[in-house]
Amino acid sequence: MQEVNVLSRSPELVIALSGEIDSKNADEFFGEVISAYGASPYNLTFDCAALEFIDSTTLGTFVKILKRVKTDGKNMKLVNMQPRIKKLFVICALDTIMEIA
Repeated sequence: MQEVNVLSRSPELVIALSGEIDSKNADEFFGEVISAYGASPYNLTFDCAALEFIDSTTLGTFVKILKRVKTDGKNMKLVNMQPRIKKLFVICALDTIMEIA
């Protein structure tokens, strides 16, 4: 189960993620994020402190979100990632295309 909570909408869209995001709920995750971004199209930050698990489908979903944000001339970053989750982004070289703090 995953939770997507909008913490701030302006001047930056901050979304806190918690739980697990995988192939079973990645489409729902994408829809919730794009809906929030559509309502507040600012630079996007994901607070991943409470994110417990992701899979390869989730990595692809983050790339889809990044493409949408970049198309609009905005930036996206992920913060407070647990080391084991951050490692997945590094292994897949996603840290070279998106900001991970």
